[in-house]
Amino acid sequence: MDAQRLKDSFARVAEYGDAVPLFFYSDLFLRHPEARDLFPVSMAAQRDRLVSALARIVSDVDNVDYLSVFLQSLGRDHRKFGTVAEHYVAVGTSLLATLAHFSGDDWTPEVAADWTAAYDLIAQVMIQAAKDDEHRPAFWEATVISHEMRAHDVAVFRVSTEQPLPYLPGQSVSMEFAGRPRVWRLYSVANAPRGDGTLDFHVRLIDGGALSMALTRKLAVGSRLKLGPPVGALTFDAASGRDVLLVAGSTGLAPLKAILEQIGGLPSPPQAHLFFGARTTEGLYDLPALEKMSARSPWLTVVPAVSGEPGYLGECGQLPDVVARSHAWQRRDIYVSGPTSLVAAAIASFASLGVPADEVHVEDFCWSEP
Repeated sequence: MDAQRLKDSFARVAEYGDAVPLFFYSDLFLRHPEARDLFPVSMAAQRDRLVSALARIVSDVDNVDYLSVFLQSLGRDHRKFGTVAEHYVAVGTSLLATLAHFSGDDWTPEVAADWTAAYDLIAQVMIQAAKDDEHRPAFWEATVISHEMRAHDVAVFRVSTEQPLPYLPGQSVSMEFAGRPRVWRLYSVANAPRGDGTLDFHVRLIDGGALSMALTRKLAVGSRLKLGPPVGALTFDAASGRDVLLVAGSTGLAPLKAILEQIGGLPSPPQAHLFFGARTTEGLYDLPALEKMSARSPWLTVVPAVSGEPGYLGECGQLPDVVARSHAWQRRDIYVSGPTSLVAAAIASFASLGVPADEVHVEDFCWSEP
């Protein structure tokens, strides 16, 4: 399997944009009509996630260890859809047919062999990971026990699961609401594990987001949810011995708040700075709770910032700029969570400051949707 040849092949196919996933799903459902019930009614977002997942796999195809961890998480996560080994055969057939269609004359025997070998590896790792995870539930049933709107577009709610859901602070779980069947989205748990097993979530209403609309506007105490297995590597490295910088935009605060709770439980917590940014003061929806945490935690400094409210008396500007002008930030473990644009800008900013890439921890969850 030639990694560069795969990357070049995918780059050519990706130029066809939305036509690629449209062809793939049309082919899959024509060959296997029964597979349609595994997917949401609206396929628009699903088509985007297919291309994003393929792009991530291809970009890491020459980093076997990293790719294997990613694929194992993907395989475990897909158990919640009722995915079985036979589904991988069907998907592989339609995927290769799609790649061949858009490759045209570039679909040589060598390229076909590369893609066949790559998909066989993907399927093998995912199937084995799902099999190894069979001792755990495919998903967890949960009941909402509190729900409040902290801003016009942000809800904070707590759930209780019927069975304990093991996770690490900073990880996320996919969520399905009965009012939006087969629509799963990833949300980070906003607390470190508790003795009573309850989980907190922070959800921002996304324009056009069917599930976020339901979770913010329609969810109520007593509502039932399904939660997928925990995923993600945005977890605290307690062994590094370094102080910590956390940069949170909007509801990207959730996983970082869970990490802060974990740090607070250590015998000797490292010094931690949390920068919490939003466009307006209303967007700083959890600031009172963070200030209370800081008041009782001498190791924690909380810095709020807003980018779009003239006259704000605190830190103003885009969050990466606020962070950059506050300190050099070398020799710290840095955790960044928030909108994609914020994460990308923060990564670039830290690189310009000479912060080593292995000290900056972020996560991209687009691959985990159904």
